[in-house]
Amino acid sequence: MDRPKNTDAAAFSCVTWNIHRGQGEDGRVDAGRTLEVLCSDVCAHGPDAVFLQEADEETPPHHGILDIDRVERQTGLRSVHLDASLRWGAGSHGFLGVIVFLHPAFEVQDVTLLDLPGHCHRGAVIVDAERGGVPMRLIATHLSLSQILRIAQMRTLGQHLFRRDARPTLLCGDLNEWRPWSGLALSRSVLGARFAGPTLATFPNKRPLLPLDRVLASGGARVETARVLDGPGIRMASDHRPLAADVVIAP
Repeated sequence: MDRPKNTDAAAFSCVTWNIHRGQGEDGRVDAGRTLEVLCSDVCAHGPDAVFLQEADEETPPHHGILDIDRVERQTGLRSVHLDASLRWGAGSHGFLGVIVFLHPAFEVQDVTLLDLPGHCHRGAVIVDAERGGVPMRLIATHLSLSQILRIAQMRTLGQHLFRRDARPTLLCGDLNEWRPWSGLALSRSVLGARFAGPTLATFPNKRPLLPLDRVLASGGARVETARVLDGPGIRMASDHRPLAADVVIAP
């Protein structure tokens, strides 16, 4: 798919979606259906980045479930995990189910895989990239269902970010935080910076009640608009609905 080049270096659009390892609302596991919905519906508006969760098998060796080449061909986006060192294992597509796709207009400067504490192995993918002289940091993750573990996971991330250079940052993914006021795990006291963004209900798919999926911004980035994507395919392909956001980067 041909994509027009985004000439506004201070604007950024993204989608985050937990694809539930290809299991739809009908209980059927069909990664091909998930891929079709991702390419034709979720990415229809041409986002600059897509963050997926539960996109690898749950148990080691965490084999990937999607056709990455087809995603790239149909969306124009590129996986940041093409180097084997940037995946959990040789057969994985991402890191513990988290995959980041980014528009090729971005220069990827660094990709870090960060293990997060918990009895269920969780992790974060941290991408430093630049477009048009504007640097960004993109963090994609899938947090624990337990509030105590979410606090420990975000404290681990906050301590890691403290050692990094400051730049506009997005924290995206299934953060499993149902409180509209975000809870302690996503607070400044835990993360070391204030991350802010809309709280829109994305779960469960048929009748969303909980804002589990978030796009949060910090360090000069601001979420200008956000919307929950919908459609017949989306309602069938996962137990979560995708969350799309438009972000503005301060000069």
